[in-house]
Amino acid sequence: MFDQAAVQLSTVRDLLRFAVSRFTEAGLSFGHGSDNAYDEAVYLILHTLKLPLDRLEPFLDARLVDEEIRQVLDVLARRVNLRTPAAYLTREAWLGEYRFYVDERVIVPRSFIAELLPEALEPWIEYPELVHRALDMCTGSGCLAVLLADLYPDADVDAVDLSADALAVAQINVEQYGLQERIELIQSDLFSALAGREYDLIISNPPYVDAPSVAALPEEYLREPALALGSGEDGLDATREILRRAPAHLSEHGVLVVEIGHNREALEASFPELPFTWLPTASGDGFVFLLTRDELLAAQA
Repeated sequence: MFDQAAVQLSTVRDLLRFAVSRFTEAGLSFGHGSDNAYDEAVYLILHTLKLPLDRLEPFLDARLVDEEIRQVLDVLARRVNLRTPAAYLTREAWLGEYRFYVDERVIVPRSFIAELLPEALEPWIEYPELVHRALDMCTGSGCLAVLLADLYPDADVDAVDLSADALAVAQINVEQYGLQERIELIQSDLFSALAGREYDLIISNPPYVDAPSVAALPEEYLREPALALGSGEDGLDATREILRRAPAHLSEHGVLVVEIGHNREALEASFPELPFTWLPTASGDGFVFLLTRDELLAAQA
């Protein structure tokens, strides 16, 4: 169908209608930058044509040359036939105004923590300049480490991941933002390689999908590294280890912020002694928790 369409489509509007129809017909799953067929089609078409991503209207009726149509149809075909997430097709992902390089070596960036820094943490960290050392645990593409370095300009940042492949992608993004002097990339199984290091702020978006949910994931999500998705039967294996070991790596007034997806009920049942503060996000207040060093130590005691 995609080959046949090349001789019948001539404008951006034609391609957009065709893409939305094919995406809907194929029953694609979204969530890697867009949440619906129309927005994803617009993004892929504009990106492929090297047009501004925020300006569709002026180009809708522009006639395209044959090579441009072929390029767009090739991208649309890969999205439909291979179920490849859009971010892997374009080699980019966005967190707010921040653009990051991504490929199949890392999970596509999507974190509630990005919308919380730094304003939502002000009750615990009144001034960004009070953060001198910060840690992004399970950094993946390095996106949250870059945000930490940008939003806390006095902080040196450690970005940790178990995957050497992920750290290679993170290196690209660190260099893209010119932060090589402030972000140190460290291969480590959580805290295992961080002996003696102490932080004023630790953030983490660890793997947290439970086993039944991993088994039911759409094909698009299965294109992402398995290491970055699941974490034991209930999805909390990594989070348990972070909670156990974080106090030894937090400074006197240090703060821990962790994203755990839809696992709030299971987490609170597992740690009834911990006074979790659930931070409000655009999607609700049950996805990211905050704990201070004192709260973690009190619970351990």
